[in-house]
Amino acid sequence: MTKEKVILGIDTSNYTTSVALMNRQGKLIKEEKKMLFVKEGNLGLRQSEALFQHIKNLPLLTKEMQSISSNYEIVAISSATKPRPIEDSYMPVFLASKSLGETISNLWNIPFYEFSHQEGHIEAGLWSIALKLDKPFLALHISGGTTEILKVVPKSKGYHIEIIGGTGDISAGQFIDRIGVSLDLPFPSGPHLEGLCEDTVIDNIHVPISVKGTSISFSGPETYVQKMIREKNLEAKEVAYSVFSCVARTLNKLIKNTLQLYELDTLLVVGGVASNNIIKNFLKDNLQGDGIEVHFGQPKYCSDNAVGIAALGLESFLEYEYNKKLGD
Repeated sequence: MTKEKVILGIDTSNYTTSVALMNRQGKLIKEEKKMLFVKEGNLGLRQSEALFQHIKNLPLLTKEMQSISSNYEIVAISSATKPRPIEDSYMPVFLASKSLGETISNLWNIPFYEFSHQEGHIEAGLWSIALKLDKPFLALHISGGTTEILKVVPKSKGYHIEIIGGTGDISAGQFIDRIGVSLDLPFPSGPHLEGLCEDTVIDNIHVPISVKGTSISFSGPETYVQKMIREKNLEAKEVAYSVFSCVARTLNKLIKNTLQLYELDTLLVVGGVASNNIIKNFLKDNLQGDGIEVHFGQPKYCSDNAVGIAALGLESFLEYEYNKKLGD
């Protein structure tokens, strides 16, 4: 029986361990992921603790692949090995995916490809909506640790990414999580905070936003909301909606300011915060008529995952196969 060739993608981010298998046609065969454990009341993990959890999680996730391993042959490994695609980008958590990927590559004598976590987010977003872009575009990366607007230029392998705007302090995800924890919600708090809103629009607080050109801030809005929580008798759903409304209005202004500086006509929105329906719907409604196509990755693939890393590895492997045939 001939086994189907697949690429294994690995990503070990700040809060998620993930692996994915993708075939040569770009079909996702299987993925496994596990959120890292954060103690109740805490706002995150130290890098050393997160790395330790990744090392424990990876054998568990790869064991889940055993059920289908007899049908597939892993022919290449692709790992997220740093946060961004720039030379000095580094974060200890990605040592886990780099180490496992490189080890398997050495033992099995198969290609090993390295990409950044941010490239993985962009590729996962595009892959999830079956969109292929071969021209420069804008990307808004909004997650637990990042709020950046990017100029993205596709390359033969991965992307050239230039940060052209974003937050100068805490990210949108950190703003959301800090308020959520203040309301005694689990961390990360985004889905729990959104669940409080139900389908009701309650914007009684109307948090002021801070946007100067392509630079934004969420520390001021966070201070404002925390004060409201302490001093006012507010319902949790009022607080929740006001936070998402603030983030949405801030991002909308950031995008509009960016469009005045860059003549690009496509925007991709990725990252865990991009799955929030209040923010998504606000941006869709308010960016109409601005001469830009706005695309959101499928919610399932907005949060951290290895699918985008596997897809990037697939592109590299197909090029490797093509060049090998030419050499033969």
